[in-house]
Amino acid sequence: MHKIISIAFPLFFFVLQGFSQAKNNGDSLHLPFAIADEKRLSDEDLKNKKEGIYVTGVPDLSSDPLNGFGYGGEGSIYFNGKRTDPFYKYTPYRQKIDFTLFNTTKDERELKLKIDVPYIFNTKWRLRSESMYEVNPNLIYFGNTEKSLNGLSYTDSKGNLVSNANYSDYIGSLKNPFYNTFKKEEFIFNITMEHSFFDGKVRALIGYEFGYLNLTTVNDSTLLNSDNSKGLIYGFGKGRNAMSQIGISYDTRDLEPDPANGIFAELNNEYSSPALLSKYSFYKFYFHFNYYKKLFQGQFNKLVFAGRYAMGYTGGDAPFFEYQDQWSSEGSTEGLGGSHTLRGYKQARFLGRVMTFNNYELRYRFLQKTVFKQHLAFSAVPFFDIGGVWDDLNSFFTKNNYRYNVGVGLRIAWDVNTILRFDYAISKEDNQFFFSLGHAF
Repeated sequence: MHKIISIAFPLFFFVLQGFSQAKNNGDSLHLPFAIADEKRLSDEDLKNKKEGIYVTGVPDLSSDPLNGFGYGGEGSIYFNGKRTDPFYKYTPYRQKIDFTLFNTTKDERELKLKIDVPYIFNTKWRLRSESMYEVNPNLIYFGNTEKSLNGLSYTDSKGNLVSNANYSDYIGSLKNPFYNTFKKEEFIFNITMEHSFFDGKVRALIGYEFGYLNLTTVNDSTLLNSDNSKGLIYGFGKGRNAMSQIGISYDTRDLEPDPANGIFAELNNEYSSPALLSKYSFYKFYFHFNYYKKLFQGQFNKLVFAGRYAMGYTGGDAPFFEYQDQWSSEGSTEGLGGSHTLRGYKQARFLGRVMTFNNYELRYRFLQKTVFKQHLAFSAVPFFDIGGVWDDLNSFFTKNNYRYNVGVGLRIAWDVNTILRFDYAISKEDNQFFFSLGHAF
């Protein structure tokens, strides 16, 4: 029942917002309050933006050594309103519902529903909500300290020590193939409200998240079991985790899903305690700064430099799985490694109380086509990622713990708002391919 309520509650507000919008879709283009010119969509994006309601969706196919072959679907329902809506030129959509249904041959399953309503009821408030159920028996754990940065090593069949091995060779050498894995089953519900200031460029956020988790291993001979028995970690087994969330952001992006110019900077705090119905007591800070700039205008159709700097800190008696999660109003970052941080390393390959990473991309739009009334824009994206973890802030200023990768990607912007992302990354430890919806940042 609580899962049904958690989904129905934000949907109720979503429907009310639809009625509010319908009453205000007259011929007037006057905004009820000022919005900064920087947030106005470009003439090109406005030309390609659709009116009304439409659906985008793609098959979710993947293959990797952790989860096997994955299949399912990801999609979005957009409610854009009419061009006579005063917010039409300043928002990518009036409401959006994202949905994900995913399964793999190695039993990873995910069901997710997200709702986003900017300027709800034509006010300065923005509602976001997410409900998710996931089971993943293939998550990896190499520790939650700087030791996770150590290169992979093993003893080969001839008794020789192999240092700085690649990931597949290391996994193939293990007598217990589940030594670095664990299973997570979780249900999470999150709801936030944001209020805009200074013509929409600044937003203050308040939210609440509740999760129920169960973390287990296939057998007792794993690194996670060992660290748990030594008292080195919290969070093994069943538990509730609830957090309050506050934050502030500065946003001058011209188009949130696919920016060409602007800045998005955000500072968030999460606090967990038994008073909030949590089993744990801890706190976290996460800051990231994203910069987008269109280069050589007039010489290229569209060439955009995109850069991000991010840093997170986890304090108190945090469960080990919270080291993997740095929460943002636009989506969590799950550890150092994976499709949103270091794309050349496995998801959450490196963990520590302090985590930082940088991403740099050049997004060159080389082709635009309209196919069956669907506008498609293609971009080539070379990228570079670098990041590291530390046990404390003092170590952050004294130790060079950085790892990096290079890569190249393809982006397909589908009817402006939906971004199909294909990335291939190479590091000294691994080669990885990703396909997903939305930019990495």
